[in-house]
Amino acid sequence: MNNGTQANMSAELFRLDGKPSAIQALPLALQHVVAMIVGCVTPAIIVSGAAGLSGEDSVILIQAALVMSAITTLVQLYPMVRGKAFSIGSGLPVIMGISFAYVPTMQAIAGDFGVSSILGAQVVGGAIAILVGIFIKQIRKFFPPLITGTVVFAIGLSLYPTAINYMAGGTGNEGYGSWQNWLVAVVTLIIVTGLNHYGKGIWKLSSILIGIIAGYIVSLFFGMVDFSAVAQASFFQLPKPVHFGLAFEPSSCVALGVLFAINSIQAIGDFTATTTGGLDRMPTDEELNGGIVAYGCCNIFSAFFGGLPTATFSQNVGIVSATKVVAKKVFGIAAGILLVAGLIPKFSSLLTTIPHCVLGGATVSVFASIAMTGVKLVTAAPMNYRNTTIVGLSIALGMGITQANAALASFPAWVTTIFGKSPVVLATIVAIILNLVLPKEKEEEASIKIMKKEGGA
Repeated sequence: MNNGTQANMSAELFRLDGKPSAIQALPLALQHVVAMIVGCVTPAIIVSGAAGLSGEDSVILIQAALVMSAITTLVQLYPMVRGKAFSIGSGLPVIMGISFAYVPTMQAIAGDFGVSSILGAQVVGGAIAILVGIFIKQIRKFFPPLITGTVVFAIGLSLYPTAINYMAGGTGNEGYGSWQNWLVAVVTLIIVTGLNHYGKGIWKLSSILIGIIAGYIVSLFFGMVDFSAVAQASFFQLPKPVHFGLAFEPSSCVALGVLFAINSIQAIGDFTATTTGGLDRMPTDEELNGGIVAYGCCNIFSAFFGGLPTATFSQNVGIVSATKVVAKKVFGIAAGILLVAGLIPKFSSLLTTIPHCVLGGATVSVFASIAMTGVKLVTAAPMNYRNTTIVGLSIALGMGITQANAALASFPAWVTTIFGKSPVVLATIVAIILNLVLPKEKEEEASIKIMKKEGGA
């Protein structure tokens, strides 16, 4: 192959519809898989523990996470319906996976009502996301960065107890709080943090995976790993439709429905970061409409197969911005790898053998980055008295009420499920209401007028 042909093939990587060779595309696809696979399956592992699922059912939940993430990614890459008024799929180079944003609320629902209620609420949430996608222009103004940042900050804060409990070995597990658990967790955390700050290339991108592998090896010496589930798992298995059932428990539907609306708006940020970072342009209205509608449709479909809520993965958006590789073929191969991994129960069951302390050590930094992403979004707005009131009161009420266990004891059970189990829903509702009712300060109104004039120009 001459230099001219090689240059042309390399150029194909930087075109949306480029056709790079498999040799060029495969390593880049693996890079995307490595960056997201742990984050994709960890929510399923956490929910399995909260719901008290058996080893076999845990494997099925993890399997569904991988398979549905692959299918959702393919729908986003290759839209099923494409039109100016209505689309299903953005056509943008994104990777979809199970989102941590829903974990606090899913833990609460799983503990009280089981996985079936999560999946039923997911169907309702998917329908809400479709409506948001259709009316995105009209709805978007209610969710400025100040509000979405407050929500993301609340999500990060609410995940901290999960990470710390996991670092200690997992609540209710034998040896919880032992020095062995903390040693393994700290070793894992040190490796992840070190690679994030000193690693380069694939070492930095795969820091969480490498940290988990290292922590896993250390945990083997303490006898923390049980391979019996792997030995019993089969080599190939298709997802099982409605294995967990669907239950439409009203309070669960409200709680997840609010989050779906928020995350539909939040997805705009990831789609925008993808196009500006990889394609040097803003996303079109058709791409945003199709991306969010597909997000809703795919989550409804996934619920029937046990797949937990999916969303765009920011770490993969970061890879796109860093490499400028946008060829759909690369992302299609990554989705194919996820699909194959999900169809092999032995692989899914191997993931269930990762000790809680290892997962805690690896994910505490992820949860910290989620919280700090929220802080960055919040501080993009002026930190005047009005805005600090919105953020401060929303977080105070959201976190405070959920941490005071008996605060809502005299209220009906549905009130506790919606507002008392996860701080995210209450913080979101309070932030939206305060943003609507509190008067904007003069400098903020002036900046909004300037932005409107620039937009009109």
